[in-house]
Amino acid sequence: MFSLSELAPLNQHQNRSKLLKPWWEVFMDYLVVLMLMTSVLACTEQLSRDRVVCIPLDSTTNTSDHSHSKSASVGLSPSSQPQIHHAHKIGPNLHSAPRGRRTHLVYQQYIYISQVCYHEALPLSSRFFPYMALLQSLVLVASGSFWLHFPHTSSRIEQFLSILAKCCESPWTSQALSHAARQESIQEMVEEGRRAQQPHHRTSTSPTVTHTRHSSIDSGTDSPLLKRIDSAFATPPSPCPSTLSCNSTVSCVSLDSREQLPSSSPSVMADSHSQVISLDKSDGEQARALFERLRKFRSHCESSAVICKVYLAQTVFKLLIVTLIMSYTVPLLGSLSFNHTCHPEEWALVGYATFECIHVLSSLLRKLLAAYLTLLGLYGLLNFYTLTWILSSSLQQYSFHSLKELSSLRDFPDLKNDLAFLIHMLDQYDPLLVQRLFVFLSPVSESRLLEESLERRWGEEKLHAMISVDADGRSRLQLVALPRLPPALFTLSQLQVLKLELIADTRFTAHMTSMTSLRELHLYHCTATVDPSALAFLQERLEVLQLTFTQASEIPSWVLSLRGLHELHLSGRLASDGGVGRSWALGSLRQLRHLRVLVIRGMLQRIPGELCEVASNLVRLEIQNEGTRLLVLMGLKRMVYLTELHLQDCQLERLPSALLALTNLRVLDLQHNNLMTLEELLSLAHLRRLSCLRLAYNRVLVLPASVGVLRGLELLDLSNNQLQSIPPALFTLRRLRRLLLAGNLLEELPAEVKALQLLTELDLSGNRLERLPTELFNCCLELRTLNMSHNSLSFLPREIAALSQLCRLDLRSNNLEELPAELGCCSGLHGGGLLVENWLFLSLPPHVRDFLSRSYTPGGAHTEEHSRPESDSFPYFSPTQWSFSSALESQI
Repeated sequence: MFSLSELAPLNQHQNRSKLLKPWWEVFMDYLVVLMLMTSVLACTEQLSRDRVVCIPLDSTTNTSDHSHSKSASVGLSPSSQPQIHHAHKIGPNLHSAPRGRRTHLVYQQYIYISQVCYHEALPLSSRFFPYMALLQSLVLVASGSFWLHFPHTSSRIEQFLSILAKCCESPWTSQALSHAARQESIQEMVEEGRRAQQPHHRTSTSPTVTHTRHSSIDSGTDSPLLKRIDSAFATPPSPCPSTLSCNSTVSCVSLDSREQLPSSSPSVMADSHSQVISLDKSDGEQARALFERLRKFRSHCESSAVICKVYLAQTVFKLLIVTLIMSYTVPLLGSLSFNHTCHPEEWALVGYATFECIHVLSSLLRKLLAAYLTLLGLYGLLNFYTLTWILSSSLQQYSFHSLKELSSLRDFPDLKNDLAFLIHMLDQYDPLLVQRLFVFLSPVSESRLLEESLERRWGEEKLHAMISVDADGRSRLQLVALPRLPPALFTLSQLQVLKLELIADTRFTAHMTSMTSLRELHLYHCTATVDPSALAFLQERLEVLQLTFTQASEIPSWVLSLRGLHELHLSGRLASDGGVGRSWALGSLRQLRHLRVLVIRGMLQRIPGELCEVASNLVRLEIQNEGTRLLVLMGLKRMVYLTELHLQDCQLERLPSALLALTNLRVLDLQHNNLMTLEELLSLAHLRRLSCLRLAYNRVLVLPASVGVLRGLELLDLSNNQLQSIPPALFTLRRLRRLLLAGNLLEELPAEVKALQLLTELDLSGNRLERLPTELFNCCLELRTLNMSHNSLSFLPREIAALSQLCRLDLRSNNLEELPAELGCCSGLHGGGLLVENWLFLSLPPHVRDFLSRSYTPGGAHTEEHSRPESDSFPYFSPTQWSFSSALESQI
């Protein structure tokens, strides 16, 4: 047994399939039904009533009419006397009384002759026409809907009908159509208001204006999508024959608002938007899913034209069948006669050789055959019309010329192949269904739905809750992987830093002018477009812009017009031929007259010449080249006002000669390069303002004595090189405060280190040191950070007690067997400043361990937090973290 739920989808599919049948298909279906009924009626009559009635013909039976009897005797009756005599002999004696048993032999003979003559005298058309008509009708029935049930087309058709039903039932469809009608009506009212406010001296042209207005109004009445003033605010009914109904509330505008409509267009638009009732969450999600489903179905159907080809083949097949049937059926119409002459070969049984027979259903069959041929002729004409329509129309292309005339729905894409053919068939059935389907093909409609969804999901309250405060005390908001910017974002007037990542449609509208506190903007793989008013706002307020992209062509052109920009960060694939060097035309950076910091993370082969246009303002240039060799550096010579230069991962093998022109340079960062020699340090002697030199992560073998000419250095970073010794000239840099020599091959620290009395941080981790000179502890009294981890120290001098300001000491991974008790004199080490193995820490006296493990009070902690210096190589650990690290190191 089948349940009702199992049978319902079949019935529903049959009802929906009617939507793809134009008027001629429906007419042909009715004609086929009529032909089928005609053939069934003929079969029924033939099976129940079809017979022939026969009587014998004899020349002696009619003597009154001599001519007739003569012709009959010659043509119809036997002529030989023996036969007449024999017939007379065997004939019954009419004057004798009946005797014996009644056999009804005469009646049986007539029945026998009727059956014999039915098969011998009647033509084939009279006997088999009803059955042939029935079979022909069944063939036409099967071929009439073959394209709907063909395996390669039925799945697409069922999916299309399902999508169409969802489109008609979706509340978003009615809301979008009513919005389009409302927008058109509002535009017409505004136009009428403008014309009514024209000066009185133009009244002479009023007839022309009036005629134009009426023509514009009348031109839209033909479109069922766009209702006029009388019906623009009513919800269009759903014509889809689906069992589901839409219960969602659709927005509408009060009819009274037309009387109070102001003449100003912005106010009208504001009122219309304020009266729109948004969809609930479930309806919005269903509408978005329907957009995605229709998009996938479109990509699938537009790849082939199977349905159109099958429908064309079906039409040609039906036309050929009709032609064939008509060719052999029309001649049969004349063979259906009422009288038939029968000559059975049963003379010995009945005594007659010729019989005159009548066909009882001949007149009825003639009428039924004429009706059948009439219906078949109409069916053939409709098939010929269908074939003409297919060949004359471009069914594999569909363009929405009528819908593109609407003011708010002009962005429908052109369709092709199977989807275009289905739309053509649906348009022949009901154009209003096509309009409801096109709501989910319109990018504008989808964008409106996304805006409404974003307004509901990303409201102002949620955005306020997502705002955080960074280390500099600035309010920051980060949005990731949204389809577009939520409108509530532009209401955050206190937001200072905005980070946008992977947002497909990033559009800054005029509402951005409300973000008065915005100073920094991050765009991570976002294709951003800016309205003119928003661009003026960004030119005035934006100070920092960070762009991350894949190709240089993705850099928005409006970036080069931000005249108030102070910092610009560009991260992406930048090549000198296809990136900054060529894609930015000469003079394009001149508008960035306040640019002071430029950071480029790309793959450059030369310093772009366009950077020289902002050389007078640029104070910091940072290039991280991702392993691409920077060949041409001559552009640096014109940037004489640079104070910071960072050339990292540029595959430099020597110090650039262009550095000689940068007399104002304070910070030089050449980390992550291939420097092997520093012989050019002598040429940097005239850089008297240079205070920071970072040469870490290179391949420097020897530090030359010319390093002593850099008298102003305060920070020297030579970490992760291949140095084996330190020249005495290094210790002549009396202003040096931070010396970073980690990750080298040093075996001894010279006693001359005592000359660096201002030294606050010393990093010698990852070397081969076996001892430390006592002069380090006696003279470098300002030392606050000392990193000696991963060396070969066997003892720690007791003179370390002199370092009263020492607050960070790392002695892990050495050969120490005990720690001196004088560590208790270093008051800054308690609370997590000492990093050693746990077992080594236990070698200290108990009172020293208690002192070093004691945490600060809240007041002391606050003071100590500000007193701890920043270090690149020695992170700060809390007492809990320090205990965990010590225990883990002891287990290892």
